[in-house]
This record gives sequence, C-alpha cells and structure tokens, in this order.
Amino acid sequence: MASPPILPPEVPGASPDDSSWNSSLVSNVLSFGAVGDAINDDTAAFKAAWDAARLVENATLLVPQNYSFMIQPTIFTGPCQSGFTFQVDGTVMPPDGPQSWPQSNNKRQWLVFYRADEMTLQGGGLIDGKGEKWWNLPCKPHRGVNGTTLPGPCDSPVAVRFFKSSNLTVRGLRINNSPQFHFRFDNCRNVVVDTITINSPPLSPNTDGIHVENTDNVGIYNSVISNGDDCVSIGSGSSNVEIRNVTCGPSHGISIGSLGNHESRACVWNISVTKTTIRHSDNGVRIKTWQGGSGSVSGVTFSDIYMDVVRNPIIIDQYYCLAKACENQTSAVYVSDIAYLNIKGTYDVRSPPMHFGCSDAIPCTNLTLSEIELLPAQGDVVQDPFCWNAYGDPETLTIPPVSCLLEGFPESTMDAAVEKC
Repeated sequence: MASPPILPPEVPGASPDDSSWNSSLVSNVLSFGAVGDAINDDTAAFKAAWDAARLVENATLLVPQNYSFMIQPTIFTGPCQSGFTFQVDGTVMPPDGPQSWPQSNNKRQWLVFYRADEMTLQGGGLIDGKGEKWWNLPCKPHRGVNGTTLPGPCDSPVAVRFFKSSNLTVRGLRINNSPQFHFRFDNCRNVVVDTITINSPPLSPNTDGIHVENTDNVGIYNSVISNGDDCVSIGSGSSNVEIRNVTCGPSHGISIGSLGNHESRACVWNISVTKTTIRHSDNGVRIKTWQGGSGSVSGVTFSDIYMDVVRNPIIIDQYYCLAKACENQTSAVYVSDIAYLNIKGTYDVRSPPMHFGCSDAIPCTNLTLSEIELLPAQGDVVQDPFCWNAYGDPETLTIPPVSCLLEGFPESTMDAAVEKC
C-alpha cells in the first residue's frame, strides 16, 4: 500500500485558505527545497512537490511569485486526482540554450505532462522558454543566405507538452520565447485553453503558439498570441476544435496542417475558428497539405474574422513544399465542406486576398463564401482571387468578386476512390 503524501511545512504564500485554489493540500515547491534564484537546479523539488500533490483530491502544486525557478527537461507523470492544480505564480525557465542542455536529455521537449488527467495548469506567472540561443542554431531557416539553412544539429524543445491526457485546463498563463512550439497537445481529449498570452519575436523559427495533434474536443478561447509561426496549428487526427476570441499576430496565422507529408494519411474534421482577429501576419486562415498524402479535411468553418494587413488572408495550399521544388503526385488529402463567413479587413498586396490552390488529382469541393470583404492595405487596386481546381459557391457578393470557383461537383471526385475520413 502506498504511503500517504507528506504534508509540507507552512510557507508564506502557501496557505490553503486561499479560496481561489479551493485545495485540500498546497505543495509549495519552496517547501521541497527549491531555491528560485534562476541559477540553482530546482527540478528535484518540483518533482517531489508533484508527487506529494497529484494523488490528493483538489490539491495544488504552488510555484510562488517573486521567484524564478530553473527546471531541467522533465516528465511529470500522472495519474492525478480530480481537481489537481499546477499553480504558476512565479517564473519557470529551462537551462539557457543548447550548450546548457543536459547531453543525456531529449532536446525535443522541456516540460512534459504525461497521463495527467483532470489537471489544471494556471496562474499569473511566466513560463520563459529562453529560446534565443536555439533560434540562432546554424540550421535554422533565417541563419543562411536568403533564408537558407546551414549544417548542424537542429533539434529544439517544445516548451510545454501534454501527452495522452484528458480533461485538461490551461488558463491565465504567460509563456514567452519558446525554443520551438510553445504548447503542444498530443493524443489528448477534452482540452480547454483560456486567457493565455503567448509572445515570441516574428522571426523566431517554428515557434507555433499552440499545436494540436491526434486530439479531440479542444477549446481555445480569449487569448493573445504573437510569434514566429502559426498562432494555432491543427495537425492530423484532430477533431472538434473550436477557436474563439483569439487575437493572433504578428504570426503565420491559424493553420490546419501541414498534412500528408511523406505520403501519410491525415484526418481533420469539425473545426471552427470564430470571432478572431489576425494582425500583420503572413497568412490568415490557412489549410496546407503536401502532395502525395491521403485522407481528408472536412467540416471547417471560419467565421466573423477581422484581418488587419494580412498576406494571404484566406488560403488553401495543396502544394505545400519546403524545398525549392516538389514533384507532382497523383494523390492528395481531400479538402471539402469549408465555409468562409463574414471575413473582413485589409490584406498585404504582395499576395492575392484569396488563394484556393487545390490538388490536380483531387479537387477541393463545397467551398462556401459569404460576406467576404477584403480591401488592399495600400493603394486602391483590388487584386483578383486565385483558384485552381476549386469547386464552390459564393453565397453573397464578395469583395473582391470570386468568379474563379468552379460550379457543381467534379465527376473526377465521384469516380475516384476518394478516401474521406
């Protein structure tokens, strides 16, 4: 029989009487030996506080304010009792750059929560990813001439990863300057992300704000994200995702994909992005797939979105390719049932305001447009949309007019064995 958790001594700032936590136990990391001077390694204290709190119902692991804690790459493993809260009121940071990273540790992740069902990660503190030295590795895209890469190791850690966990809440936190993705949810269910702030420089490579993969029933609400890649990226196996009242940018926008890389099968369905603002970004709302993949993206609605000087405000790119040239393939992820409703604002005139670049082999079908008004941020010339093998219907007049969509439903899609998930 497991021993009961050891109650830590009382520490200022750790009183369980705080009604905002409603905890039966508060495990303050200072009580377990953490120093909080941004220099000493506080990993062991965090792990001990985790083990003391996670098996107690309504318990709180407290990271107190006015301290900065350096944590090595760590996996926090469940199970957790219901009501468990990881309360970050201070600052948490990793070792400073690749040279300080333990050689024996995985360089692809920093803080991992594994099978941490029923957990809430919250607080008014800061997760500081200290990503600058990682961004400046020679292999990163901005390091070589004209955006080329240079030889060398390239692994960079995701700041916070949830893996195989359900009934999760993340709220109130600030997270800055992750070496790679800021948050990643893999194989999770029932996730709520609310009122968080993510910030990293526009040229910080691969710093997606929130990435979702093989995860079902996700809500991302009331948050502000600016970074060097997608504010939110939705990967294969994701379904029932709602993004609402998010301010995004500067960034690469909100993306579904990329999907179908290395001829893989990808399935994404029932996605909603609504009441969102995208500012000064390379893309607005985007679906991106590689040639040669299979599966489908369907049941997607982008609605009530304001674009503020955005390049490619509306884009489907089924020729996504990071090399100079990718060969044409005869298979593709099938994109269908995509609705664009009440999307207004201004676009960067370097690209057309709407781009529907669909696969030669499998067209996009049932694209719906209504109440679209996109005007150039500079000048008075309104550019025409771009369409390639895209079938759909503008339900209302759009600005600019979309006359390039094909009508009806393609016989090639009906005849082909299109594998819709």
